Amino acid sequence: MGRAQGHKTRDRNKSSLPQVPKNMKYDRMSEEYAQELNNQISREEQALANAANQRNQGNNG
Repeated sequence: MGRAQGHKTRDRNKSSLPQVPKNMKYDRMSEEYAQELNNQISREEQALANAANQRNQGNNG
């Protein structure tokens, strides 16, 4: 096996993209679900904060 054969193999691999590992793949559905879940959590946190504010205003007034 001469040096030229090694270079030929390497150059042939450059023409095609390598396989992407699973942990680097982009899953659009997962991102949409994560955003929806985050929005739900934010609404719940906002509702809890509003309830706490109303309790505090009731105690002060």
